[in-house]
Amino acid sequence: MYANVLIQYGVKSLDKVFTYHVPDNLKDRVVVGLRVSVPFNKRKINGFVMSLTDHVESEFEIFDIIDVINEEFKLNDELLKMGEYLKEKTLCSLISAYQTMLPTALKVDNEKTDYSIYQSYVLIKDKEKALEEIKNNKRALKQMETLKNILEKERVDRKEIDTSILNALIKKELVYIEKENIYRINPDKKNLKEKVLTDEQMNAFNSVVSSFNKHEVFLLHGITGSGKTEVYIKLVENVIKIGKTVIVMVPEITLTTQIVKRFYETFGSSVAIFHSGLSDGEKYDEYSKILKGEASIVVGTRSSIFVPLKNIGLIIIDEEHTSSYKQENNPRYHAVDMAIFRAKYHNCPIVLGSATPRLESMARAKKGVYKYLTLKNRVGDAKLPKIELIDLSTSYKNGGSILSTDLQVKIMSRLENHEQVMLLLNRRGYSTIITCASCGYTYKCPHCDITLTYHKSSNSLRCHYCGFTKIMSDICPECHEKAIKTYGYGTEQIEKYIRELYPSYRVVRMDTDTTSRKGSQEKLINAIENHEYDIIIGTQMISKGLNFPKVTLVGVINADESLNIPDFRSGENTFNLLHQVSGRAGRSTSNGEVVIQTFNPLNKTLNYVLNNDYLGNYEYEMNIRKILKYPPYYYLVSLKVISSDYNKASMEANKVVNYLKKNLSDDTIILGPTTAAIFKLNNNYRFQILIKYRIDKNLTRVLKEIDEQYIFNKDTYLEIDMDPIRI
Repeated sequence: MYANVLIQYGVKSLDKVFTYHVPDNLKDRVVVGLRVSVPFNKRKINGFVMSLTDHVESEFEIFDIIDVINEEFKLNDELLKMGEYLKEKTLCSLISAYQTMLPTALKVDNEKTDYSIYQSYVLIKDKEKALEEIKNNKRALKQMETLKNILEKERVDRKEIDTSILNALIKKELVYIEKENIYRINPDKKNLKEKVLTDEQMNAFNSVVSSFNKHEVFLLHGITGSGKTEVYIKLVENVIKIGKTVIVMVPEITLTTQIVKRFYETFGSSVAIFHSGLSDGEKYDEYSKILKGEASIVVGTRSSIFVPLKNIGLIIIDEEHTSSYKQENNPRYHAVDMAIFRAKYHNCPIVLGSATPRLESMARAKKGVYKYLTLKNRVGDAKLPKIELIDLSTSYKNGGSILSTDLQVKIMSRLENHEQVMLLLNRRGYSTIITCASCGYTYKCPHCDITLTYHKSSNSLRCHYCGFTKIMSDICPECHEKAIKTYGYGTEQIEKYIRELYPSYRVVRMDTDTTSRKGSQEKLINAIENHEYDIIIGTQMISKGLNFPKVTLVGVINADESLNIPDFRSGENTFNLLHQVSGRAGRSTSNGEVVIQTFNPLNKTLNYVLNNDYLGNYEYEMNIRKILKYPPYYYLVSLKVISSDYNKASMEANKVVNYLKKNLSDDTIILGPTTAAIFKLNNNYRFQILIKYRIDKNLTRVLKEIDEQYIFNKDTYLEIDMDPIRI
């Protein structure tokens, strides 16, 4: 018997199967989808068995498979097909597609495979023999007492028995040790009072239930606070009742805390979680739990779409508009695409939920490709918050500070009423620009074409792209004058300012700097829920999915930051961010209020936010997209030509453009090459080419041809993104 093995070699040109002989001692163990170790180029490497055959004709020597790797974990037929789809969709290598599907502990090139932890118990091997031993052995009193104890209890914790006594009993073949796998995460189920769905929620629920056992995509457009989670819970309950499983996806680790808690309380240990915040051991446990069929519900972030869950009856993607569902590194997949693939495979419905759906999703709903469901009202007596735009230009002319006078007054009023306030600034750090007042020198990353951000807590300058860090000095490295000044502000500076402005109140900052440690997010969210803090300052991670009933006022420090990003999605993203964060206010019986500070109060996007008018903003953005020929009217491909040598990068980028123009349809639009938004990144120069197309039968073939030309190029490499979310 022979096996065709896809090897992990790290070279794209070798992304293909190689044939190996299956030795007799492994014939009963080697199956398709299994990981094996094989000899290759005088070294041992790992790979996946892609197929088996009885006959092979080869002019080369065929080597034996060395060994199998963890037979418990293998790719099933669905995941193998999904890998092929992922390769075709993103033009990645097949091995990288399969690698993406596995947690770190199970990567094909990772030799360490046993992350399991066990509880050991001692059991009687032969009851009659044990009784006979107790009757006849009058000397080994401690051994006999131990043996009697095991007989009475049937099994005893290994730790309770002296090692020398245990070894003696094992040697006499009276007892044996049994290992029981222990999971690091053991959720408790609570007997919660069942929540009654509103008429709106019930209509949405019934629509999805009617599509059980057939594939349909639903867009659940529910305003903030409309109770989408309760609809999800009810749907999951019904899927479980018919013996099927569910994947529930959330975009951020932050969001898993509250929704996982809700699912744990409802479904207990049948829930598995899967996200990057778990340790390797926890990921191993949860993956194992899913594989063994001990979990019927998986709640997780983007990577959870690849878990080996069987018999899927429903997939839910919450906050479907969020860019976090797009993988920025190779393979550059979108989780929604992968979810739709799995839903088709299992012939089941998929629900995309959001208060601000992607333009592409809403366009498909308008065309009838997706089924459109709405939740137009908040649950209970809660009302949408009152939103106000404050003109910062007027405020600054009057000697205003970071917070306008109006916002300061509103904050104080809410605090005095024992309510919570949330402030959004989508920029972390203390200061965003550090320059010399004497010579004009500006601190920039030596590896990237961006300014460094000052973090006062560590007195360091950091690059938020490559991670470069250096200690801050008040002496200019250029002119050596003591004239270094900081400009701009991030969440760290806002926190300092707010603490000084409201010294009697408890302030907390929530961004990636304060939530990087394991468990810190959950701890912080629980503390906010318990009203241990009065003012919450944060980046976009506080803007969606979180439910803090005591938050009645939301302040947006500077709404213009996201509007000024040079990207065709900046308007859509700004509306989504501001609408979502506005939705954090007034989610209980107290009236909510939102204050948005801006230098552009007449901006159309901001005024759609002001009026809670998603559909108005949708029509406005769609009109712009149509004129400029951007998605959803056109498909988009981004190519980046990258090299450490500026001239080579420029030359190769022009070569790529010329090849595209010669081989693609005349209707296909090719833009560039231009410098990428961040031209220099990690000491590499980046040129970008954009392709806009509607139908081009040659596109995939041409892109593959270009990609193959750079496989062996050591100086220049190519990045292809088939559906970029930003340019």
